[in-house]
Parts: sequence; structure tokens; C-alpha cells
Amino acid sequence: MQVREMNASDWEGVSQIYAQGIATGFATFEQTIPSYESWNQVHVEQCRLIAEENGEILGWAALSPVSSRCVYGGVGEVSVYIRAESRGKGVGKLLLKQLISESEKAGFWTIQSGVFPENEASIHLHKKVGFRFIGKRERVGKIKGIWKDNLLFEKRSETIGVD
Repeated sequence: MQVREMNASDWEGVSQIYAQGIATGFATFEQTIPSYESWNQVHVEQCRLIAEENGEILGWAALSPVSSRCVYGGVGEVSVYIRAESRGKGVGKLLLKQLISESEKAGFWTIQSGVFPENEASIHLHKKVGFRFIGKRERVGKIKGIWKDNLLFEKRSETIGVD
């Protein structure tokens, strides 16, 4: 298994994995797959990764800015999705560790994730790679008319923004 930069040509595989995440009901508030053009506009170009093996995309991770306000320029929101058949095999850990490294190269001092409380695998993964639990946003959004809570995790850089 290797991690590499995501390319536009990866979108078909990436969007299939994204659709699997949506189908779980606890990976994202999104309910439809965006076009590549829409997705591309909101994700940081230098922080997009693919995990693959034998030419098959096993998972992906990307970073988007949390705000357009300049004061939050070093804070990013994590997206990490793993193909259903590849979950529990270390793909997420590999992707998140590399995303942490790439985020620091890009000048991010904090990266954060919003995780649904029922997504225990994602909670465990984030803790395993050094994210800390910040708090719970109660009833922050709806999926199919049902209010959902979201747990906030963050990882602070030990090298960027520490001065």
C-alpha cells in the first residue's frame, strides 16, 4: 500500500468511496456527491492524498479551510474516507499520518475533524494519530430530517505556529 497525491483523474474512485461514506449515514452531512469542480474549489490543493494498492484506490484524505477569514488561514478541516472493503486495515492511519505531515508543509498549525458519535472507528483512528477531543456540537445539522450531534477533534502542530 502506498500514499500519493490525488489527481483529478482519481475522482471516479474517490467519489465512489465518498458515496459509500454517505451511505453509512454517519460519515458526513453531505447527501450527494459533488462534481469534481465543486469539490476541487473547497479543498486545499497540496493536501489531497490517495492510498492505493495494485492500482486500486483504498481511501482518500483531504483538507479544506475552516473559514475564508484570514485569521483562520492555518486551520483546516479533515476529510478521510476508506473503501468499505479496506476498513480496519490501517489505511486511515496511513492517510491521516501523511495528511498531518502535508498540512504542516502547507503551513497549517491546526487541523480538525467533525465526527459523528456513532462513528466509533473514526473516533478511535483520530485518537490513535494524536487528535484530541475538544467537545460536542449538539444538534448541529440534519440528515434526512434527523438532528445529529458532531464531536470535534483537533491536532495541533508541534512545529508550525508554536512561536
